[in-house]
Amino acid sequence: MRYDLSPLYRSTVGFDRLFHLLDNLSGVETAQPTYPPYNIERTGENAYRITMAVAGFGEKDITLEARESTLVVKAEKTETQEGQDVLYRGIASRSFERRFQLADYVVVKGASLENGLLHVDLERQVPEALKPRQIPIATTGAKVIETKPAEQIAA
Repeated sequence: MRYDLSPLYRSTVGFDRLFHLLDNLSGVETAQPTYPPYNIERTGENAYRITMAVAGFGEKDITLEARESTLVVKAEKTETQEGQDVLYRGIASRSFERRFQLADYVVVKGASLENGLLHVDLERQVPEALKPRQIPIATTGAKVIETKPAEQIAA
């Protein structure tokens, strides 16, 4: 029996270790993403980057919203170019909304739009109380029972 985990793999950040293990167990290949195309990269041990191809959209057309454990990226074309006679439209400019589920303690650090690519930087910030810590082992001085030779006890 095989389960297709690609919808979960495509829209979550920070669960990559779990999904990698599940993919190896099931042998399922991940499917290609839909519009707009995007990548999810690991840029450090606790750092991630989502890169989305948003050609034709400007900063004022795109909104990012992080709430609870979800990152929502929306884009709507606000300006229309009237009087333009387009012979062929190969650059998609349709509105979209993409949601990404974020793992616990993954926060959005920032976003930038560069050369038609939207970069969203994320970081896993585990609270100090939940991080692994070393517990020192206390050594107690061994108690030595005073020993006396049998002759001294009898006397």
